[in-house]
Amino acid sequence: MRVVALLMSAGTGSRFGAERPKQYLDLRGRPVIRHAAEALLADGLVDALLPVVGSEADATLVARLLDGLPVLPAVRGGATRQASVRAGLEALAAAAMPLGTVLVHDAARPCPPSGTVKALLAALEAGAAGAIPALAVTDTVKAVEGGRITGTVPRDGLRRAQTPQAFRLAPLLEAHRAALAEVTDDAALLEAAAPVVWLPGSEDNIKVTYPEDLAKIEARLMPATFPAMGTGFDVHRLVPGRKLILCGIEVPHPLGLDGHSDADVGLHALCDAIYGALAEGDIGRHFPPSEAEWKDADSARFLRHAAGRVTARGGIITHADVTLICERPKIGPHADAMRARLAELMGIPVARVSVKATTTERLGFTGRGEGIAAQAAATLLLPPG
Repeated sequence: MRVVALLMSAGTGSRFGAERPKQYLDLRGRPVIRHAAEALLADGLVDALLPVVGSEADATLVARLLDGLPVLPAVRGGATRQASVRAGLEALAAAAMPLGTVLVHDAARPCPPSGTVKALLAALEAGAAGAIPALAVTDTVKAVEGGRITGTVPRDGLRRAQTPQAFRLAPLLEAHRAALAEVTDDAALLEAAAPVVWLPGSEDNIKVTYPEDLAKIEARLMPATFPAMGTGFDVHRLVPGRKLILCGIEVPHPLGLDGHSDADVGLHALCDAIYGALAEGDIGRHFPPSEAEWKDADSARFLRHAAGRVTARGGIITHADVTLICERPKIGPHADAMRARLAELMGIPVARVSVKATTTERLGFTGRGEGIAAQAAATLLLPPG
């Protein structure tokens, strides 16, 4: 085994704001980390991947997400990225395998361009101790302190570092062991003592940090698309002896919704909106209430199916909006949890999901507390055809 790539996946993605770390989110039908792994392996020059993860649960998850790829058992990372990289390097050094070269790549950077790994390894063959892709800084750079600009930094010699980064294993591990200060990338540990070169990077090699980054990558991967919108409506009566499930969340209430499944009106309405945008009928077509299989079923399964149909068609869900119509219970205290649950089931950022509520001013069956209604709208981008 000649070349191993550390796939850095120990981060929690707190800046992204999703329920799951960003590297595990869906990107056009596959998790971000799977895109990153397949890109590293595409040139046939990387022999294996070593995921560095944040927990044992993550190790199990990553093994499943990368099933079928040449992946070594995951290693637990540390409290910082630098500590996590060192943990991976120590594991490689301790393994009984012929290894001289290591790549370090962010699992949240799903689209390193084809040829990147080949170019980096060629730079090492030419004598460099390390090689990284980097982009020129094109905007004027200002030094600031608080709200005040304190100076202008010459940009001619500045570059924006990307991953994957390639190194000789021995000097990189030695630099990590000797490090006295925290750095933000591995090249910084070597560049003062050994030749580290840069190669032209790519604007397409985006690291997912915020929801808008995932949207940019989706747009670049997406072929020509057209917008499609669907609406949905559902209503169920309230009865004793049933849990109240709304938008995938159990809501404390003395009554629950009556129906063949768990009768989640918000989730059912959203499914119909998605199926409508796809022109694929309604929820009853896909999950007939006449079939015993769906009796008391968790409606989460229905929404996963609807979102999966979007992926199967090569599309993405760009926004979903659910309105719950009832006098009681109060929805506001649960709205954020509902948004998070719907986003998780659809595999999209929570910023693309809206859940709100209204009343009928005590008019009609919802006003009398006899039932709950919901309406939903879903907006998709679909390829033509």
